[in-house]
Amino acid sequence: MGKRKVISEEELKELVLPGPGEMLGRVVKLLGSDHVLVKCADNKTRVGRIRGKLKRRIWVRENDIVLIAPWEFQDNRCDILWRYTISQADWLRQNSYLPEGI
Repeated sequence: MGKRKVISEEELKELVLPGPGEMLGRVVKLLGSDHVLVKCADNKTRVGRIRGKLKRRIWVRENDIVLIAPWEFQDNRCDILWRYTISQADWLRQNSYLPEGI
């Protein structure tokens, strides 16, 4: 087994916008074992699971803005699809993608 390769912020340069069935949220707390507590744009708090592809590339920290996909069969769970940088989060706020409560 090799080391986990974590690439720097360079990989996050592209801006991924929410598609159908996806929404934005803020990481409230790290729960461990690749799970986090996320406050979503619809004012619900969900337990998010960091996808394997994402967890091997970039780190998710508290107060990060993330793109999530809620589970259809369990409303209080979601998958984390993407993490935004600080400048990308500011751009999302200015263009009304991110609600004020988050």
